[in-house]
Amino acid sequence: MSIFSHPDFDGHEAVHVFCDAASGLRAIIAVHNTNRGPASGGTRFWHYASDADALADVLRLSRAMSYKNAMARLDLGGGKAVILKPDEPFDRDALFAAYGRAVDTISGTYITAEDVGVSPRDMTTIKTQTDHVAGLPEGKNASGDPSPVTAEGVFRGVRVAAERRFGTRDLSGMTVAVQGLGSVGYALAGHLANAGATLNVADINPDILRKAEAELGATVVPVEAVHSVDADIFAPCALGGAINDRTLPELKAKVVAGAANNQLASEDMDNALKARGILYAPDYVINAGGIINVAAEVAGDYDPSWVNAKLDQLEETLGEVFDRAVAEDRTTAEVADEMARDRMAVTRDWR
Repeated sequence: MSIFSHPDFDGHEAVHVFCDAASGLRAIIAVHNTNRGPASGGTRFWHYASDADALADVLRLSRAMSYKNAMARLDLGGGKAVILKPDEPFDRDALFAAYGRAVDTISGTYITAEDVGVSPRDMTTIKTQTDHVAGLPEGKNASGDPSPVTAEGVFRGVRVAAERRFGTRDLSGMTVAVQGLGSVGYALAGHLANAGATLNVADINPDILRKAEAELGATVVPVEAVHSVDADIFAPCALGGAINDRTLPELKAKVVAGAANNQLASEDMDNALKARGILYAPDYVINAGGIINVAAEVAGDYDPSWVNAKLDQLEETLGEVFDRAVAEDRTTAEVADEMARDRMAVTRDWR
């Protein structure tokens, strides 16, 4: 299949493929749109079943970053990268150093940060090879791990969605099913528990599940069943495709609002959710807290108050999406996409 006819290509400006035999690096960097500024988005380190799966993932994630950054009104374009995790033993520092050199060859068109499988320590390794990196744990303008800010933004978005669907932002007494307790998912679960919500949680890591039981009073449910438990809100916080032909008919929640990227397995899922009266918070709107935090670092003068103001603005944007969807009898995904494309059309001279 030609890259240009790939179903997820969507007019990408560039797709870069890198290979370094010495370290085992195999990576793809996708730059979707740079109208608003340099493409920025995290790097995912994952074991993909095939090269085709890796390509499809990076293209979808990259496009979502363009929409996410536009909806957050950031002076950044959209891009994303994936590193295919080697099957054989590898030197992690050597691999991420090689990746840093790869990022540097694009000369600032893409600025990388963390995503699934990548740590602040990895970002420090990348930084030894390129300046086009953010989410660093140390330094004058270092923003650190963006996960807590992502979780804060998602929590705020959950409350906005609850207000629209249930008439209140007070989550006490509500039941939330959280799928995935990674760094963002667990932090979100903590916010929800502190707000008085009852938690049902699922993850493949038994240690983190025991921690959630002990610290958050959560009830552990099987990964394959978390979407179908009796809950007011379903929060997908693992990988994409949580809402699909299999899970949708089994959903009991009236709100889908979580941190995962690309939660809808196919475009028709938004119509199916609407038909069932389930309110969907578009993922790239609700989970933009992390990239907002990164944007503050990229600007060169990290300011927590600016980040907080952007999170306030994000709540307003999500509320506008919900209100327009009702007024225009459209899906929230349709409305968000239209708003994002309008904001992406504004070109800024940043080079």
